[in-house]
Amino acid sequence: MDDLLEQGVSVAIVILAAGRSSRMGMSGAHKLLAEFDGVPLIRRSAITAGDCESLSVIVVTGYRHAELQAVIAELPVRIAQNAAFSSGMAGSLALGIATAEADRPDGIMIMLADMPALTAADLRALIAAFRRCAGQAIIRAAARGKPGNPVIFPRALYARLKSLTGDKGARGLIRNSGLTVVDVEIGDGALVDVDTPDAVEAAGGVLRG
Repeated sequence: MDDLLEQGVSVAIVILAAGRSSRMGMSGAHKLLAEFDGVPLIRRSAITAGDCESLSVIVVTGYRHAELQAVIAELPVRIAQNAAFSSGMAGSLALGIATAEADRPDGIMIMLADMPALTAADLRALIAAFRRCAGQAIIRAAARGKPGNPVIFPRALYARLKSLTGDKGARGLIRNSGLTVVDVEIGDGALVDVDTPDAVEAAGGVLRG
């Protein structure tokens, strides 16, 4: 972290983990409690984020907050609970941005909690690209030319991110921002998420609760 700060460009990470796991079907299982190599996915994601010289890590919870909080409670992350998580992703995004802003980062990486193939090396590559752009561009993970996640947003876009509504992500904002968008190839980790029981199993996970 000291090296990152010495370079004058800092990045906070916001992990979005508030959704209902509505596509998990009748099992009632929560995808973020599925275990990968014996580690619950929410914990795996938080550890990955904490291993890449970020300024801070914020985890936005909502649905089944208490269970997720218990799994990551002793990790060096801040937990922001979105009581209105059912209103859509935009509210969790706004809460995460507002919480991260307290540390005055030059950029905020938005990371989805349900992407088990992401590694700390992937996140470091994105942060390095952001530094090379002096914190003035949008940095987006990609796989074989296809855009994915995570994405780093520069400070100039924080207010616009917080103004999003409903269940929309930031894709439209990226397209219409007027800023340079730099895609960083990190491989399949940019595209693999686990929204269904079959996807969890295909990615090597085991549903637990």
